[in-house]
Amino acid sequence: MSYKFLLDLALILLSTKALGLLSKKFNLPQVVGALLAGILLGPALLNILHETDFIHSLAELGVIILMFTAGLEADVKELKKTGKAATIIAILGVFIPLIGGFLVAKVFNTGTGTKALMENIFMGVILTATSVSITVETLKELGKLSTKAGNTILGAALIDDILGIIILTVVTSLSDATVNVYIVLGKIVAFFVISIIVGIILKKLFLKWIGRHDQDLRRFVIGAFVVCLLFSYCAEHFFGVADITGAFIAGLIMAGTDRTHYINSRFETLSYMFLSPIFFASIGIQVTLGEMNGKLILLTIVLLIVAILTKVIGCLIGAKICRYTTREALQIGTGMVSRGEVALIVANKGIMAGLVTSAMLAPIVIMVVITTVITPIFLEMVFKEK
Repeated sequence: MSYKFLLDLALILLSTKALGLLSKKFNLPQVVGALLAGILLGPALLNILHETDFIHSLAELGVIILMFTAGLEADVKELKKTGKAATIIAILGVFIPLIGGFLVAKVFNTGTGTKALMENIFMGVILTATSVSITVETLKELGKLSTKAGNTILGAALIDDILGIIILTVVTSLSDATVNVYIVLGKIVAFFVISIIVGIILKKLFLKWIGRHDQDLRRFVIGAFVVCLLFSYCAEHFFGVADITGAFIAGLIMAGTDRTHYINSRFETLSYMFLSPIFFASIGIQVTLGEMNGKLILLTIVLLIVAILTKVIGCLIGAKICRYTTREALQIGTGMVSRGEVALIVANKGIMAGLVTSAMLAPIVIMVVITTVITPIFLEMVFKEK
């Protein structure tokens, strides 16, 4: 049995904390340093750390816990208020990047026929993705997660994920006759209906449990963790919905009780000390530059610009339609820029479906990493009081 995973963990935790503190000295969120640590130690630069099944599993658990705590901290009443606005913002935040990605691919893809068309559309699908986990961590650092803009970002990102799943399913089903679009859409609807019903029942049972047992608070943490893991598993395995969406809904169910603060504080310790650094570093570890010719470098630059502008403009227009202030609209648009692990998962689906070539993967990964790194920096700027 190899014990190298212990060395890998030590290097990840040390480097993410060291570069996180360095980022803080430059008035940047610590998550930027964690992302850079993965790039520095990964195949892109020093080639010390590599993606393993163990690191991947811990990173997956890290993002699940991150989204669960986001659900715990979310203001449910504010989320209900922003529901309509979040839907409009999410629709425009998906549609405009979809068009932008398609046009970029159309310019650079010299192929013809149906396959080339599907490849171009899939590039747009990749740009529709939003990784709210980076934004959540940054907003926590800034103390802005429960603001009107913060709750709108959470709601819009949740709907964005659903729309992204639907579009991904439709596009891949067109290239794979074994996938039934209607069954997938039915599963998504069923997940949210069942989640609401189960959530109401669990909330009542949890409140009764709290009333009966008030001596050992640790049992509530374990109970909440079980609910988080079960919702994450069921969302992904039975309904085809992202596990992080299940985790976020589990957090919403546990929110607003007398023990929410205690539960959240325990999960914060686990996330801060161990799981979050691994998740953020794992994104950087996935960067492999490969051979980049002039055309691919130009594609990377154009793709990056389009990825940022289409997301900001789409969400900003949606927010302005819903009568948010220009500052709030800019905050929401900026918070939706990060593509993170969601875009990488979508790209991986494209590779399996034969819609993303290995040559196109490097520009996509670079775009994902840069949008993930700059989002916390931009959020720091747009949320400043002055």
